[in-house]
Order: sequence, then structure tokens, then C-alpha cells
Amino acid sequence: MKWQEFERIIKEVCDFHGFKTSFRVVFKDSEGKSEIDVVAERFQIVLCIDAKFYSAKRYRASQLRKEAKKHVKRCKRYSKIKRCNVVPVVVSFIDDSINFHEGCIVVPFDCFNDFLENIYYYLALFNYL
Repeated sequence: MKWQEFERIIKEVCDFHGFKTSFRVVFKDSEGKSEIDVVAERFQIVLCIDAKFYSAKRYRASQLRKEAKKHVKRCKRYSKIKRCNVVPVVVSFIDDSINFHEGCIVVPFDCFNDFLENIYYYLALFNYL
């Protein structure tokens, strides 16, 4: 599997759970151009998802924390443009046991289905509700 396929699978899982999805959303503001892999909306919940397809050979935990921090900043910019609250989510192909980092929910891919099925529980757990 390649990273492009992984992003598409993330979108399809969101579609399956009844989210209206937008794929590879590009936006521009005063800080420049950015992209969000998947924007998923359902019942006034807007998830901005960054898919991370890291290989097993790479040291991922520190990189994942760095990417989560960057994703939160990107989501704040997107939120300002769209004038709505968004939830930053990173879905990682490999489980690195990071659940929340600096405002970003980090979900291992093998838990992503459960995350979407129990979205209200997780949003409450991480103070998004």
C-alpha cells in the first residue's frame, strides 16, 4: 500500500460512517497554502484528518508528535477561514500509543473505526464537547 491509498481508505471509512467528506482540501490564507487530507462532517462535527503512513523502519513517535503540532496550527487556520470549530485528528498507520498531543487526537488506524463509531465519547474524553 502507498500513502495515497491510505488517505483514500481513511476517506472511505469516514464515508461508511455517514460523514460527508472532502478529499485533499487545499486552502490559502495570509500564511500561505496548506492541505488537509480529509475533512469529514456529520452532525456539526468537523474532523480535519491528516493521514500518516509511516514505515516500520522510521522512528515514528517523535515525528508523529511534530506532525500533530503542525496539524493543529493548520486546523486553526482552516477553522478561521471556514468560521467553524474543527477537531484536528491524525490517523497513523502504525500504533505508536499516542492518544492526544497538544490539541490533536492521534488515532492508530486499527482503532479508527471504533473512534468514528464512538465519536461522542472520544470528543468528550479530549474536551471537544
